[in-house]
Amino acid sequence: MALFRGLLGVKRIIGLSVAATSKKTVSAPKGFLAVYVGENQLQQKRFLVPISYLNQPSFQALLSRSEEEFGFDHPMGGLTIPCPEDTFISVTSLLQ
Repeated sequence: MALFRGLLGVKRIIGLSVAATSKKTVSAPKGFLAVYVGENQLQQKRFLVPISYLNQPSFQALLSRSEEEFGFDHPMGGLTIPCPEDTFISVTSLLQ
């Protein structure tokens, strides 16, 4: 049952992803935070994550990794998390 809920959560997160190279910029809906995920700018995707994730230690570890690499100067103009997309999905699927 927990695996099923985790898969539904991953589906929801993937469903909210938008290619970072898209010309159309869409603001995040209330209660969500837009982050760019990928190891380089050409492979980055935009994900919308619930703001409740900000309190989770595993998500905070991803944010610390971002701070180490970029500081407060993010090349995409938004919050960038420098990790593979599958790692990001694995971490966030555990937060459901």
